[in-house]
Amino acid sequence: MKAIQVSQHGDIDVLQLVAKELPTPGPEELVIKLYAAGVNPVDTYIRAGINNYTASFPYTPGKDGAGIVASVGEAVSWFKPGDRVFCTNAGMGCYADTTICSQDHVYPLPDNLSFAQGACLGIPYGTAWLAIHQRAGAIAGETMLVHGASGGVGLAAIELGNAHSLTVIGTASTEPGTQAAYQQGADQVFNHYAQSHWQAIKEYTDNQGVDIILEMLANVNLGQDLPLLSKKGRVIIIGSRGEVCINPRDLMARNADIRGLALANASLDERQAMYNNIVELAKDGKINPVVHHSFSLEQAGKAHQQVLEKGAAGNIVLITRPE
Repeated sequence: MKAIQVSQHGDIDVLQLVAKELPTPGPEELVIKLYAAGVNPVDTYIRAGINNYTASFPYTPGKDGAGIVASVGEAVSWFKPGDRVFCTNAGMGCYADTTICSQDHVYPLPDNLSFAQGACLGIPYGTAWLAIHQRAGAIAGETMLVHGASGGVGLAAIELGNAHSLTVIGTASTEPGTQAAYQQGADQVFNHYAQSHWQAIKEYTDNQGVDIILEMLANVNLGQDLPLLSKKGRVIIIGSRGEVCINPRDLMARNADIRGLALANASLDERQAMYNNIVELAKDGKINPVVHHSFSLEQAGKAHQQVLEKGAAGNIVLITRPE
């Protein structure tokens, strides 16, 4: 099998394509022939050893992938060889044409989604689902601002917000990103490079503010997010690349909250509940992941550069084998 292997922290040149022995599944594991792997910002943090992330070397990056079950362990009862699946926490890594994963982290891939789309379900949709349902406790009819709506998590949040009957406002920085947010169902999208967008959002809500903010870059936006909140509003911090200064009185005046989120903190029961829900929404056609760029395994370094670029308009995936 072919796989990307990392033997030390560093820049993209540490992503090396190697040949490895095919894995044999343990009693509760599946071997999956991967056709696509999701590329997420957290993959770059682990590779570089930044933002409190590290790894045990050598390792193969990537937690998200989609493909066909090749073989199963003797205790696996949920899947059989030939099933289309996606995995969300592959211990062996998904930047490869084959991986091994516990059946606890494998889910059926609906026939109406491609393998590339299936590789986008794990981190982006899982993060968005937890943000909306667990951390924000969103109530149907509330207004949600997705600050950074054109990336993988942001677009997922728009769809999941619509499925939960929220009014969804988004921000993006480019015309392709803006159009991607509208296509996923955003009610209104603002350019977050325009200083006037803060006031424009307030006016859009008739000066009532927003109930929920999903924040992808808290070190830049958090101080100005807080005055946008309604009473009992909640900011869910999904991403941050540094420190930030805020005025606590913006929270006090609204009885508002700032809540952090890391998908890694979700329990197994929480993961299984949310991904089973995501599968049902996909079957019903209510979620349709956007693949913005795809790269080959050999181009994993370029994919790591792309996923951190400004002006996102969807997800980044690796095509790990031809269909």
